[in-house]
Amino acid sequence: MKITKAVFSGSSTRVGQRPQPRLPEFAFIGRSNVGKSSLINMLTANSKLAKTSQTPGKTQLVNHFLINDNWYLVDLPGYGYAKLPDKERAKLRHIIWDYINNSPDLVMLMVLLDSRHDLQEVDRRFMAELGEKGIPFAIIYTKADKQGPEALNAQILKNQGVLLTEWEELPPVFVSSSVDGSGKKEILSYIGQILETL
Repeated sequence: MKITKAVFSGSSTRVGQRPQPRLPEFAFIGRSNVGKSSLINMLTANSKLAKTSQTPGKTQLVNHFLINDNWYLVDLPGYGYAKLPDKERAKLRHIIWDYINNSPDLVMLMVLLDSRHDLQEVDRRFMAELGEKGIPFAIIYTKADKQGPEALNAQILKNQGVLLTEWEELPPVFVSSSVDGSGKKEILSYIGQILETL
């Protein structure tokens, strides 16, 4: 699949505020500064579509982007903001889970992980909660260009090994870089295959 059109369709804090028309939704989420906005911009070939920032917690709304007039790419607030006040963290958690639990059009959640780092407890807890709720998800490792192929593969294998102690079956895994475009073809092909089955 190739993205030929990507348009911002609206922001919301509650699932009932989602834009019309209702279409299949693929949502992207990860910890702060995991490279989510950069990945979205790379996938859509639009460097200005999702606002990138060095400041953690920039995305505090559910942002819908209409793709090719037939599905939505959804940019969710990140999880695990250690530096935010408890009240703000609780607010973001409510926004995230209101969408995940209640959007009838959510097809797949893309969980982004920084390929340079060990799997963190907040990531494991988040994915465990998805599993408990039966929410389908895939993993996208970001920033693959930041280290050599051997170190990259070793880190991903280490993280996958941790997940195998907790999951009988691992979700689909993709490796990406917003700098060199790696992973774009595979991620969009996967979304395209799912759309064909709907």
